Amino acid sequence: MNQSDHSEQKWRIWTLPNAISILRLLGIPLFLWLLLSQRNDTAAFFVLVIAGATDWIDGYLARRLNQQSRLGELLDPLADRLYIAATIIGLAIRDVIPWWLVVLIAVRDVLLLAIIPMLKRLQIKALPVTYVGKSGTFALLWGFPLFLLGTSGGLWGTVVTALAWAFSMWGTYLYWWAGIRYFATARMLLRVEEQGR
Repeated sequence: MNQSDHSEQKWRIWTLPNAISILRLLGIPLFLWLLLSQRNDTAAFFVLVIAGATDWIDGYLARRLNQQSRLGELLDPLADRLYIAATIIGLAIRDVIPWWLVVLIAVRDVLLLAIIPMLKRLQIKALPVTYVGKSGTFALLWGFPLFLLGTSGGLWGTVVTALAWAFSMWGTYLYWWAGIRYFATARMLLRVEEQGR
């Protein structure tokens, strides 16, 4: 594959993985409607489970079918962050999780906005997603749905809520660790670029 073909492939829009990512994004308003308007926790739970599964499927298909694209690289983390934001805000509005957990996760993303000027200076659109970041997102996207199942009460609800807290706290730790690594990588690249002048 020559350079122009590779460049064209990177900017393809109509691929199966991109279609899955777009469908995943369309699930966000459905989830919020089920959670806040209908208060149908079971259906909202399954929307999050499907979203979590398709997060893995779109990446797998992109690699398997050789359909990696720049749009896919942008859509995947965007969908992850929007799902996390929608889920924690929705759960906090319903008083299922405390607002301090929302703030803890949101502050990490706000602080990462500080690296955007560094990346622009380096003419980098985004840093590659890391295994730590994906692991943190995975734990959060599976921990938060468990809070919904925990609303059922009783022994089952207590056990599931404990699992939800375990996933969520571990996910939050990994989420912050990945954020610190992104920041450190951006600083290192900027330092190398300044030394190379």
